[in-house]
Amino acid sequence: MIQITPRIAVDESELDEHFVQASGPGGQNVNKVATAVQLRFDVARSRSLPPDVRARLITLAGKRMTRDGVLVIDARRHRTQERNREDARERLFALIRQAADRPAPRIATRPTLGSKKRRLEAKSARAKIKKARGKPQID
Repeated sequence: MIQITPRIAVDESELDEHFVQASGPGGQNVNKVATAVQLRFDVARSRSLPPDVRARLITLAGKRMTRDGVLVIDARRHRTQERNREDARERLFALIRQAADRPAPRIATRPTLGSKKRRLEAKSARAKIKKARGKPQID
């Protein structure tokens, strides 16, 4: 079990890692060693995540989420397989930590009387400026 937050721990068996050839720098080594990591985490079927965290994680993941509810993280920043693996896992855990934070509920407020007056005064001042731009009236 990998502890992510005090109340969330993910089982290692829920993470699926595939190693593929990365593009970019590395010379001949890049053509023969599979250093890039595709980390897959089945969010929809995960028993480790509470329902509210799961829903927020699906929203946060965006394009990285497949139709089946699998989160795919592609890590190819580093030249070694191990560093890419650590990078992919850390990015997944950061996403889960972010989803675990409950957003503060919005408290509806009303504009103050002073702010309403200032807004209307600004609108009328702007209207006078615009009206002055027109052709002069013939008396």
